[in-house]
Amino acid sequence: MKSIVFVLSAIFAFNTNLSAQNNYAGQYTRSLHDIMEDVSTRFHVRFKYNVDTVGKRLPYADYRVRPYSIEETLTNICKYFDFNWWKQSDNLYKIKPYEYPRRHTNDGSKMLAYLNTLYSDKVQFENRKDSVRKEVRQLLGIDAYKDSLVHKKPILGKVRKYDGYTVQNICLETLPGEHVFGSIYTPAKKGKHALIICPDGHFNGGRYRKDEQQRLATLARMGAICVDFDLYGWGQSEQEYGKDSHHTDRAHVIQALNAEVLLDYMWNNRKDVDKKRIGVNGGSGGGTHTVLMTVLDDRITAAAPTVNLASHFDGGCPCESGKPIQTAGGGTCNPELLAFFAPKPLLVVSDGGDWTASVPELEFPYLQRVYGFYGAQNKVENVHLPQERHDYGVNKRNANYEFFIKVFGLDRKMWDESKVTIVKPEVLQSVLK
Repeated sequence: MKSIVFVLSAIFAFNTNLSAQNNYAGQYTRSLHDIMEDVSTRFHVRFKYNVDTVGKRLPYADYRVRPYSIEETLTNICKYFDFNWWKQSDNLYKIKPYEYPRRHTNDGSKMLAYLNTLYSDKVQFENRKDSVRKEVRQLLGIDAYKDSLVHKKPILGKVRKYDGYTVQNICLETLPGEHVFGSIYTPAKKGKHALIICPDGHFNGGRYRKDEQQRLATLARMGAICVDFDLYGWGQSEQEYGKDSHHTDRAHVIQALNAEVLLDYMWNNRKDVDKKRIGVNGGSGGGTHTVLMTVLDDRITAAAPTVNLASHFDGGCPCESGKPIQTAGGGTCNPELLAFFAPKPLLVVSDGGDWTASVPELEFPYLQRVYGFYGAQNKVENVHLPQERHDYGVNKRNANYEFFIKVFGLDRKMWDESKVTIVKPEVLQSVLK
């Protein structure tokens, strides 16, 4: 009798488990929590979740497991829920919502390999360059905004004199009732100077932080006029648009527009600007806009995007990727957009602690190939800092200084960050009349 009860119990348990696996007519569903626990045990890894897994069930759960690959397994599981995985360390993976600007390095490698099939010489590359640049401009929608510019005189602050340079705040009304707020760092020495437009990134403190002042003032001491400006919805701009405005696709086009407006003003009104030496230099999100400026404006003669460039990441903020410019030409990426700058002088600064870790093996060889079409491989360079992380630290700044000394003939003897006076944020803000 006991053996019969045991057999019946076993059959009941089997049927119960089978029912749990087959509750959608053969789809073998399991709770997402349970299958992830099994994967964790099987591959000896841990998971950190930026998504809600409560109540989620996965069809064909066990069939998605690949015993030879944790990453293929995670891809098979995550894609059902529109999730993605990111490796944080040897045994830790983060599960996040899908992000259209962010991909795995493998995807970047495949993208660049595809792009390399589209051109094998300068003529083919130039043909694609012309069509993609036009489409980028159209997708960004910047010309409609430029047609609405008000062209009013700027509000210029008092010129403040420091050791070897001056700083003057500028406020320009761009569109009716809308302004761009920035500062102009100028060499104390008279004469014609290079001009460098400096889009800002998402570093704490914005354009008022210490390393931003150090970089622009040092470049000014060495002989370059530098202009930076608030991100859309940051600094004084936040007072005008509100703090939530930055995370919109409008920020993408307005930040590009602000850079163009400031360049136009300096080009047309400052007699001390040498129009043959026009640079653009920014880090992180400012690097994204450095790339974009090279696409939009032929006046740029040298560029140095810093801790930014990747074939697998377009920038995680809508101010960098809100407009669908990456769909131009049937699909492009920031390295190709930057390659359109060839054969002009170009520096890419990268490090080992962010998405630019792939630059020496992936993006830089691609840029070298394109520059080779022009016989100008010596015009593109990469300074890679494998032990450093995502910031605008002294070694990144030093790489920028070396580059602009070389391409713009700046005065190396004036390179001394200790001579820079760091001021409080309010000193760099405009007073509206």
